[in-house]
Amino acid sequence: MNQNLAIVFIGLLIFAAHLFTEIFSRKRIPDVLLLMIIGLVIGPILHWVSPEMMGSLGSIFTTITLVILLFESGTQLNFETLLKSIKGTMKLTTINFLLTMVVVAGLAVLLAKLDIWTSLMLGAILGGTSSAVIIPMVSQLKICPKSRTILILESAFSDVLCIVFALALLEVIVSGSMNIGIVLGKVLYSFLLAALIGIVSAILWSYVLNKVRHVKNSILTTPAFVFIVYGISEWLGCSGAIASLAFGIAMANIDKIYIRFLKKMLKTEPTKLNDTEQQLFSEVVFLLKTFFFVYIGISIQLNHLWPILIGLIITVVLFILRIPIVQISIWKKDDIAPEDKAFMAGMVPKGLAAAVLATIPLQAGVPGGEIIQNIVFAVILFSIVFTSIMVPIMDGNNAVSRFYRNRFIKKEEDSLLIKND
Repeated sequence: MNQNLAIVFIGLLIFAAHLFTEIFSRKRIPDVLLLMIIGLVIGPILHWVSPEMMGSLGSIFTTITLVILLFESGTQLNFETLLKSIKGTMKLTTINFLLTMVVVAGLAVLLAKLDIWTSLMLGAILGGTSSAVIIPMVSQLKICPKSRTILILESAFSDVLCIVFALALLEVIVSGSMNIGIVLGKVLYSFLLAALIGIVSAILWSYVLNKVRHVKNSILTTPAFVFIVYGISEWLGCSGAIASLAFGIAMANIDKIYIRFLKKMLKTEPTKLNDTEQQLFSEVVFLLKTFFFVYIGISIQLNHLWPILIGLIITVVLFILRIPIVQISIWKKDDIAPEDKAFMAGMVPKGLAAAVLATIPLQAGVPGGEIIQNIVFAVILFSIVFTSIMVPIMDGNNAVSRFYRNRFIKKEEDSLLIKND
């Protein structure tokens, strides 16, 4: 595409994104699927655009999208819902990650003929869910705040597990040794330090925000500060994604974590984000999300048939596996309706973290690195497509939605019988 056509296309794409959002609200056809289809058409199908055209800006753009998405979603969470959701989140995240890693490793050994360590690395890469897909979707679903919070937190927490375990397994393949204690220590370090950085940064920012507002054209200084928090967290070796999410949560609940000694020192009240700022951040998220999913569609590789078929098989198995995972993780006492559990079972998209990690084995010269990359890209494509299809199905009254709901209704009845016995 020449420059003039590209600018026209960008304008049309933004209008189309608004139309797709309206279609999702009325027909339950997810806008992310339609945006990704556009990317597929102009990218790997018609070859008008390629990821190479953006060069290193592509990875920077996807990271910026992830940071703003997590920050903005954090501003929508309150402490009460967060505390109620954290136990269910940790169970769901841990069980989903471990079972996914093991099952995908088994399939990789059987179908791709990879060795066990390389297969486990592939499983770790695919062990999480995508914040960039989950967050826009759950914001438009009719589920309770607790269920929405669990899905958002799972997508953020699982990214940390994917990164730490995938890189640890890469080290095993390269060096031939592994220390479980070091891996677990890295996970805890990444979670706790990142959360601490995000919360402390939010407290400090809340005390200067009111003064910053008096500076002309300063409304975007908050997301700019989030970028700084993300970068410092990554530089310290912990999760910038978790820090960004924690920053958003702390800013939304700053009045609840008000610290008395800071009031005495600074003689001022902490400042929350106002409605204008939150509305602007929401618009920024909308624009970034629009271009992100088109970029994902452009980045999908359709060159090799067998890895694509393996990716399809893995995706189908993961969606089947997700049903017992949700049954095991979310209990009746967690007070989540079977309808919400059905939505949880139908949402297993892979995204940015998986796409980034997929390129590392090939760059490191790991045998089978190319097939790992192609399988992961295929799973990203199929998992987003399947999730996009499952969402409107779960929202209706059909055989599939009844099947899913009945699985969780029956599970609750069985648990009640066991308890009574």
